[in-house]
Amino acid sequence: MGFLKPLHDFLLGLLKLERRVDPFFRPAFDALLQEPLASLTQALVNLRRKDERLGLAQEAPLPDEEAFLDSIIRDMAAYMRAHYTPGNFERAGNTKTHGIVRGDFTVRNDVPQELRQGVFAEPRTFRAWVRFGGPGPDSPPDIEDVGVLSMGIKLTGVPGPKLLDDEKFTQDFTGISAPTFTTPDVRENAKLQAASLKGLPLFYFINAFDSHLLDGIMQGLWARTQTSPLETPYWSCVPYLLGERRAMQYSARLRSKARTRVPRLPMRPSDNYLREAMAATLARGDVDFDFFVQVQTDPWRMPIENASVRWPEKLSPPVPVAILRLPRQKFDSPAQLAFAHHLSFNPWHCVPEHRPLGNQNRGRRRIYQELSRLRQSMNGTPHREPTGEEVFE
Repeated sequence: MGFLKPLHDFLLGLLKLERRVDPFFRPAFDALLQEPLASLTQALVNLRRKDERLGLAQEAPLPDEEAFLDSIIRDMAAYMRAHYTPGNFERAGNTKTHGIVRGDFTVRNDVPQELRQGVFAEPRTFRAWVRFGGPGPDSPPDIEDVGVLSMGIKLTGVPGPKLLDDEKFTQDFTGISAPTFTTPDVRENAKLQAASLKGLPLFYFINAFDSHLLDGIMQGLWARTQTSPLETPYWSCVPYLLGERRAMQYSARLRSKARTRVPRLPMRPSDNYLREAMAATLARGDVDFDFFVQVQTDPWRMPIENASVRWPEKLSPPVPVAILRLPRQKFDSPAQLAFAHHLSFNPWHCVPEHRPLGNQNRGRRRIYQELSRLRQSMNGTPHREPTGEEVFE
């Protein structure tokens, strides 16, 4: 078994080299092959599934679900303790903070009546904090990450009861820059965290005896050398309620087609070039994302409990319900970056009409809360519920 770690590190090194040349061929590859390969991969994913005969928005807890959550929390906490020192703990997932920026989340006045639920019930604008992060669990130079970004949107001033009582006036939306999640469920997520703790996460995907290659392919089709966190779409990957007995997934898609050139490639760019690209863009002007919801219409083709399955847009086209505007701003001061350490993003910071659905989301309630408490206690940065009125130098 002693050869596995050197082999893993060799393969990871090849991936890091690919990141230096990815922008020279990736646009053409994506235009020609991304969707055909994704469709084929999804067909193979569906062939391996069994029909659990669930209804719309219906959940089905996994056997031993809590035991898998215990394993995930234990291994992710062990990874944090092994790789970070007190005062310098990072998030266990979505680890590196590229920026925490101000935003305005405006609910559109043309939302279809049947979608007017929760925060989408009526036209209004919420002030928001938006965190852009890396994939984790490490915080490497940007050119060496795995090419998937994360977005956390925290609306403030949201009235009504919430499902997690450590914040009273917020609604969180979280997503990544791939339309499916890394693992289909918490059972497999526990295996990934165990592999990561051993320093062998790639072998989770290519294990000949327990392969997750199809999930790796889906992630790889959207993983790339990113140009800026402001220049990629984001997907929730997992479902949420949209009122009573209706499930949705959501996405945030940027309006601009502009792309920033990654500096110095194929040589090494700045370790924080993604933050620098964000700062340059927001110094010039506003950035707008359209926020969409996609309603579940077929419980088999659009499952609640399997995050490896992309909900087909042909079955249910995404509907625009809001605009997320990031106004022109300066965000990269030390004080504002430090503010991110006090924030906790959790999809259970939500109104009941948007209750998280599925085993990955059920798990996130405990996973995010317990690991956030660990990080903030080790750093001496107590949890703070933002108001949207914070001011930094």
